Amino acid sequence: MLDWANIDTVLLDMDGTLLDLHFDNYFWLEHLPKRWSEISGISTEEAKAQLKAEYDVLQGKLEWYCLDYWGKRLQLPITELKREVMHKIAMRADVPDFLTALKKSGRSIVLVTNAHPGSLSLKIERTELSNYISELISTHEFGVTKESQALWHKLQARLGFDPKRTLFVDDSLPILHAAKEFGIAHLLAVANPDSQLPVRSITEFPAITDYTVLEDEILLASRLA
Repeated sequence: MLDWANIDTVLLDMDGTLLDLHFDNYFWLEHLPKRWSEISGISTEEAKAQLKAEYDVLQGKLEWYCLDYWGKRLQLPITELKREVMHKIAMRADVPDFLTALKKSGRSIVLVTNAHPGSLSLKIERTELSNYISELISTHEFGVTKESQALWHKLQARLGFDPKRTLFVDDSLPILHAAKEFGIAHLLAVANPDSQLPVRSITEFPAITDYTVLEDEILLASRLA
């Protein structure tokens, strides 16, 4: 599926790629509208409709991922509300062995997420991601998201990776297309980001539903060999 002999750097998304997207979908589509309706006095259905309309407008922009933005917009403590359902934060079951294989192979592994630093901190607190990946980057540091070509230029300047020898893994097709436009040679989509939703049919990129199928090839083409 992937030419591991020509991959030195692995850039990994977080939500929906390493972590089950169910937490985020549940929070933004169910929990937040419910809590906002309780405080604002509007119905839950109205809150869902209003928020979805705003999500649609902002999707892909920094504000969509920004807890500070939503806190001011809704006058709610977003991080505290996330903590109310943080028990739903979980790594995908196939991720620990996948990350272990990558570490053993000697490749450079970097997490690159559009998540706000507050969300990233909460998920690091709840999971063992930091045990496997030492470099964790929120695109908020750069002021642009992975959907933007500006981000990829800034990220390359920061990390010094060779796009032709880099693998990028994400569950977002628009983001994968942005990475392809920049010149990332090796791309992989996650077809089942939310464990509670059906597997998606993806044809634009190589796609997986279980990282286990990659582990032998990762180690066979070890960068330490």
